Amino acid sequence: MFISSKTSAAALTAMALATVGCSNENYRGQSVASANTEATVMVGGAAMYPSRNIIENAVNSNDHTTLVAAVKAAGLVETLSGPGPFTVFAPTNDAFAKLPAGTVDTLLKPENKTALAGVLTYHVVPGRVTAGELVKMIGNGGGMAKLTTVNGATLTAKMMNGNVVLVDAKGGTATVTQADVMQSNGVIHVTNAVSIPG
Repeated sequence: MFISSKTSAAALTAMALATVGCSNENYRGQSVASANTEATVMVGGAAMYPSRNIIENAVNSNDHTTLVAAVKAAGLVETLSGPGPFTVFAPTNDAFAKLPAGTVDTLLKPENKTALAGVLTYHVVPGRVTAGELVKMIGNGGGMAKLTTVNGATLTAKMMNGNVVLVDAKGGTATVTQADVMQSNGVIHVTNAVSIPG
């Protein structure tokens, strides 16, 4: 089963050039001052507020400093701060550290901005997909779900040992270690590996 975007091709292209929840209807209009009354979850030692967007929350996670630096270098801050909604599979610092030596430093160079954006948008699926919805899709898909990413390439989701696992175009796997971190413009799912597009 594919998750298709209702976003125009032009908008998806802009996103490429420029993570599994409930509707955020209950959070619209809340001020930052009221954030302390929200139900939050902890990610990387920081509270994640459902009334804040993906970027506003991610910058506070000590486990996602590499991802945030990459998003900034790729010019994707404005996109991921936008209305979305987006489902982001968010690799931790440890996940980036598993890449071959020098990979992250090379991708962060200005001349590799397009390649970096391609890798990052491979971790973003248009729409808001909760873990429960993803598990249901996997079951209905005969044991796997095909996810069309903003990159345009496909991630395959399946169940392994009771966890949602993403299989990338190169056959690498990333396990969702923390699901359903709600955002005002989508949802984040923390992963333990970086998914690589073909």
